[in-house]
Amino acid sequence: MIEKVKIVYLLGIGGIGMSALARYFNHFGCSVSGYDKTPTALTSQLISEGIAIHFEDSVDLLPAQIKNGKQTDEILVIYTPAIPKNHAQFNFLQQNGFNLIKRSEVLGAITKNSNSIAVAGTHGKTTTSTLIAHILKHAGNNINAFLGGISGNYNTNLLLSENAQQTVVEADEYDRSFLRLFPNVAVITSMDPDHLDIYGDENEMIKCYNLFAQQVKVNGFMVYRYGLPVEDPKGKFTYGFDANADYYAHNITITNGEYCFDLKTPNEEIKNIIVGLPGRHNVENATAAFAVALHEGLSIDSIKEGLKTFKGARRRFEYVIKQTNLVFIDDYAHHPEELRACISSVKEMYPNKKVLGVFQPHLFSRTRDFANEFATSLDLLDEVVLLEIYPARELPMEGVDSTMLLNIIKNKNKYLKSKEELPDFIKSQNADVVLTLGAGDIDKLVEPIKKALLA
Repeated sequence: MIEKVKIVYLLGIGGIGMSALARYFNHFGCSVSGYDKTPTALTSQLISEGIAIHFEDSVDLLPAQIKNGKQTDEILVIYTPAIPKNHAQFNFLQQNGFNLIKRSEVLGAITKNSNSIAVAGTHGKTTTSTLIAHILKHAGNNINAFLGGISGNYNTNLLLSENAQQTVVEADEYDRSFLRLFPNVAVITSMDPDHLDIYGDENEMIKCYNLFAQQVKVNGFMVYRYGLPVEDPKGKFTYGFDANADYYAHNITITNGEYCFDLKTPNEEIKNIIVGLPGRHNVENATAAFAVALHEGLSIDSIKEGLKTFKGARRRFEYVIKQTNLVFIDDYAHHPEELRACISSVKEMYPNKKVLGVFQPHLFSRTRDFANEFATSLDLLDEVVLLEIYPARELPMEGVDSTMLLNIIKNKNKYLKSKEELPDFIKSQNADVVLTLGAGDIDKLVEPIKKALLA
């Protein structure tokens, strides 16, 4: 599918997974261009790399070879399922006989003949896949990596090497995308219900995760978090905090915000592992990455060094301000379990500190489906601030808004604020620790909030 491609057009080029593909084809000399709804820091970076991007849904803005031509082996059109069905370019391409290929299909074709490591999970997959890629690269392995976040170590979501020995990919469960992958090594970090607009119910989602698990190649390696409902676990390994897990993290301590732990493996006990990333949930992610790295033949000392030097992925427990009396952390958390993990870690790291969290719900359907769970997680905060729901690909749903969620939250210190009000309001609350949480466009408020807090 991709060997003869010379012209690549991406509908939704600014998405984190789509942008990695854009960079991949651009690296290999293809003419790459695309559409996205709004400009972002990432689209600006792509433009600076020589990729043409426009932000208006107009057929006239399609590349001439596509607008005036027809489908050939040299043309590849990739789209994200988040593109709405009434999109003018999308419909023009369909009606004129172009093959519109999902991002997951292209990723499957790229990784088909490589030694691939795929990380799946409702949450934890971006950090874990980025961590595995860093450990391998830091050890001197030639790797390719398609990441679901911007690596703090390499400032990109795409790593490429000549004669790559391994390809690390984030296996996205949205729209069943991960079923396009047939990895040599797989990790499942979590299977909490999400994307029920796609799956219908939790059982269907679990069924698909198990299909993904069955697609690991014969004689491959798979590790999943202990307690997940993985069927027929023979030949598969578990990890976690439970003493029954095959890879068991214990003796966890915190010193100056750094987590240190010991790891029991099926073969030995490894002492004094330091994670360069805060949060108890990242000890679990590090345990999964350690298991994969051991399987890939890396030495214990090399893995330890990789873990210690890991700078995380952008917007995954990312420190914006880290001072003695003021901490500001930005995180992508947009699922109730992600919120719980992030907030719990912050409360553990900063006991007796006032923690204020700002949450921008992502999707009307997710807010509706998990309203009670969101409220329970947000009640862990000392102060809760909500922004209105970021709709992404959805139209509004009657009765589903942030006021509905605010009414369920039991915390008495709760507020609903506009984006314009937010920086000054946060400043006025004098919190010791500030969190911004969500997968929408809340990241655009990080700099204004930082500026207000430091003023």
